[in-house]
Amino acid sequence: MYTEASYFTAFLVGLFGGVHCVGMCGGIVGALSFGLPDDIRQQPRRMLPYLLAYNLARISSYTLAGILLGGISALALQLVAINQFQQALLVFAGIFMILLGLYVGGWWPVLLRIEQAGGLIWRRIEPLGRRFLPVRSVRQAFMLGLVWGWLPCGLVYSVLIWAIASGGPLEGGLLLLSFGLGTLPNLLAMGLFAATLSRWVRYPWVRWLAGAAIIIFGVVQILQVWNSNMAAH
Repeated sequence: MYTEASYFTAFLVGLFGGVHCVGMCGGIVGALSFGLPDDIRQQPRRMLPYLLAYNLARISSYTLAGILLGGISALALQLVAINQFQQALLVFAGIFMILLGLYVGGWWPVLLRIEQAGGLIWRRIEPLGRRFLPVRSVRQAFMLGLVWGWLPCGLVYSVLIWAIASGGPLEGGLLLLSFGLGTLPNLLAMGLFAATLSRWVRYPWVRWLAGAAIIIFGVVQILQVWNSNMAAH
């Protein structure tokens, strides 16, 4: 059973992985913002409903993916040894987070190939999202977020693997919801202060700190599995 600590960790992964989110989704959020009429774009208060609609829809897509994968894992756990299967997936998710941290920090871009593989599916979905550009209404922003929530992203992949290990649709959905809420501050800021934030995330030390934080989360997750195994013996 997942605890509040698991969901809080997923939230922190989303928060510290925000540098990667800005790089992956920043262009889309920028396109949304700059496509709005000048009178709206010049007033952050009037832009906020569009950005909230986009981001809440994006998080809804994450949550749906978590529910689906959590449900699939619940069925799979009826067929295999529960404990070993969950622990193997948690270790795999931890390794994935470490690789992601190396990627975000600019030390080893190994996950770039995995994200490019996800692009095969994305090429079929992406034209649907373009139908809602330029954004002229809150409804369009919401629909754009629903589609763009399936953008290939190593950060999302690592939490989805974690969701598979959750063992249930509720737990998987809550994990992805927590993660999505963690990404919200960075992407809201990207929409409101696109130029400033884009310059900020280009600083190497920002990427290093974010990468190191994600690596730490991955190592902690693997150590938790190790400690639980040692305690069981």
